[in-house]
Amino acid sequence: MKPRTLLTGIILSSLIVVLVSPFIGMEWIGPQEIWPGSEGKNTLIFWEIRVPRVLLAFLAGASLSLAGLAFQTLFRNSLATPFTLGISSGAALSAAISIQLGLGTIVLGSIAIPGSTITAFVGAILTLLLVYLLAQSRKRVTTGTLLLAGVAINYFFSSLILFVQYTSDFYNSFRILRWLMGGLEGTQGYSALVQVFVPVIIGSGIIFPLWTELNLLTTGEELAASRGVDVRRVRKRIFFATSILVGGVVAVCGPIGFVGLMSPHICRLLLGFDHRRLLVASFFFGGGFLVACDTFARTILAPTELPVGILTAFLGGPFFLFLLLKKRSF
Repeated sequence: MKPRTLLTGIILSSLIVVLVSPFIGMEWIGPQEIWPGSEGKNTLIFWEIRVPRVLLAFLAGASLSLAGLAFQTLFRNSLATPFTLGISSGAALSAAISIQLGLGTIVLGSIAIPGSTITAFVGAILTLLLVYLLAQSRKRVTTGTLLLAGVAINYFFSSLILFVQYTSDFYNSFRILRWLMGGLEGTQGYSALVQVFVPVIIGSGIIFPLWTELNLLTTGEELAASRGVDVRRVRKRIFFATSILVGGVVAVCGPIGFVGLMSPHICRLLLGFDHRRLLVASFFFGGGFLVACDTFARTILAPTELPVGILTAFLGGPFFLFLLLKKRSF
């Protein structure tokens, strides 16, 4: 099948998932219940809970997938994700500390933003800067050095998260644990959607124009540099964009793992290595994938909701082992 046909299929399939998912839940909501003028609890549930949640899931999945694709190309390793550099653990640590300190809600205009959301976003940015500074201390910044620095920071921050959780009271300890699972069940209204939408626009606007440079980077940094790519500049732009994308998602939804690992790799298997199509495919596939996972997670144990982070980890673990056993770098 032609790549263009496959790309069109991925986009249409994702849009269909997004359009159908709001009707699915503990109770099916029929189309006749959502038209203008309709009244009742199902109308309110549809427009104020399900629709915002589905759109948030799409943007979150698209962000994680796009960031994962950029990192896999940069490191030339299908196992690499933004979480490898400790961005998620830095955001999670900042959010855990804010929960422990009891930071309240911050009102910006008409939007109320939880303190943990802002601190998580700031934590993601600061973690990236810390990793880059550590790697730069060796005078020559390579992707391998950055990867090792990120892994070290990730383990260190994970231990600090456990320390914060251990020293918290029962209520805050449960809040931290629940937030670390990753989920979308707290979505009500469109304020959380706005908080993720802005980072998506900024991050995507930086990464999408780099499709030519990403194509050349698949051949290696040295060869890409010989063909006129400013590798250091491109690397900085990718790190900045991915920190915005991942930081925005983790700040609102918590750390949802493996979406940035699975989605880009599946799209690469279907479409090859041309990032002109691969960027678009990963964006839509990741969004549709997380919407499907969240729809399944909130209905499989109804009326109880399973955190979507648990489901993606359940799917991502075997997928990670599959990639590992293939013994291929890219």
